[in-house]
Amino acid sequence: QVQLVESGGGLVQAGGSLRLSCAGSGRTFSGRATGWFRQAPGKEREFVAAIIWSGGNTYYADAVRVRFTISRDNAKTTVYLQMNSLKPVDTAVYYCAALRAASSWGSRSNAAFDSWGQGTQVTVSS
Repeated sequence: QVQLVESGGGLVQAGGSLRLSCAGSGRTFSGRATGWFRQAPGKEREFVAAIIWSGGNTYYADAVRVRFTISRDNAKTTVYLQMNSLKPVDTAVYYCAALRAASSWGSRSNAAFDSWGQGTQVTVSS
């Protein structure tokens, strides 16, 4: 069973930065790709970024591609999301999750991921 715990959210002004962390544990976490998603009030949860276990490959949502960077430290079993040039539209609860199957690499669908964390709130003020 994989367990994921997000942290690092908070309140930041537009143009600022935050780094989110996703700490993973559990025997089946090893070797699995990890993704970040977000859900704004009244909206569906949407894909943000994902990274393969080795850290060598990543993919992003177009809305964050040039501003956010996903990385991982497997020694610490932690995945990070560095968010720069934040905008009010980035306000959401951010979740991390593990990719169900390697064959789903590249998917942006919620259904392709499982073991969701509890989320961390990011609020960007204008």
